[in-house]
Amino acid sequence: MPPKRIAVLGGGSFGTAVANIAASNGHTVKLWMRSEKQAQDILDQGENSRYLPGYKLSERLTPELDLAAAVSDADYVFVAVPSKAFRSVAEQAIPLLPAHTALISLTKGIEPGSFKLMSQILHDLAPSHEVGVISGPNLAKEIAQNQISATVIASYSQSLRQNVQQLLSSQFFRVYGNPDIYGVELAGALKNIYAIITGLAVALGMAENTRAAIITRALAEMSRFAVRLGANPMTFLGLAGVGDLIVTCSSQLSRNYRVGYYIGEGDSLKQAIKRVGETAEGINTLRMVHEKAAEMGIYMPLVGGLYAIIYEDQPIREVSGKLMSGDLAQDVEFMGAGI
Repeated sequence: MPPKRIAVLGGGSFGTAVANIAASNGHTVKLWMRSEKQAQDILDQGENSRYLPGYKLSERLTPELDLAAAVSDADYVFVAVPSKAFRSVAEQAIPLLPAHTALISLTKGIEPGSFKLMSQILHDLAPSHEVGVISGPNLAKEIAQNQISATVIASYSQSLRQNVQQLLSSQFFRVYGNPDIYGVELAGALKNIYAIITGLAVALGMAENTRAAIITRALAEMSRFAVRLGANPMTFLGLAGVGDLIVTCSSQLSRNYRVGYYIGEGDSLKQAIKRVGETAEGINTLRMVHEKAAEMGIYMPLVGGLYAIIYEDQPIREVSGKLMSGDLAQDVEFMGAGI
């Protein structure tokens, strides 16, 4: 692929990692951020010292404080801001784009109030632009270390999927395609809830058998929910589903896992979020999914239990003791009635 002009909106850890992959592949990349200090650190030190300290960035990556300067000539714009700010940033950026620019979300979350996924926001605001989503087991620090990693680009557009695969694939980073944009994005948002649950359980002394039970029941629960909303159940057997769920429920590099762990240690929610120092999307996603599941009558005992702990201040051990006493459900979802 000839060199392209790329803008990444959001200077957090994953946005920086993706920007650096593209720049290392020979593309011209502008990394837009609001913090002058953070931008100056990249110029002076060649690294994002706040979110990815110690990892050198490509010289083809330039920090940018001016949104118009970042996107006005971009062929591809990757949006990597927290879900609560996503619409606002997109509304500012989209009128500045060339007609051919493709938009790709890197944000794993759901918009408060509307229950819209980030791709739906982009489709609404930019109906004439191609839209995609990247999601998968992508811990930013491991990507920055050139640890072998893989992700999924989901889009209704086959050409966009193929182009993003070429933009970002490298010796260390593999990009797979999936047309189920809704399923891939829901998987990325939902798994954050179960990472919080797992972190909390580890802090309480969870055994490995328990972790396996939580992860597999989480997979059943999140796929059950997503399929009711229109996703393809097969998506949850791939990187964006079970792959992302395993890593986020197993690694202390996961922000949501750490929030759960600190709560399990006795911190308040506010204290836990402050200790993590970055947005943990699972907290807001939990509230919205709990409300949606109740509205649609979807059985989600893990979500209900965590909601009781986080938002109703119920005792952790009392709630955790009830989680295994619910309905005796089918082991594997979607195998058919009577099996």
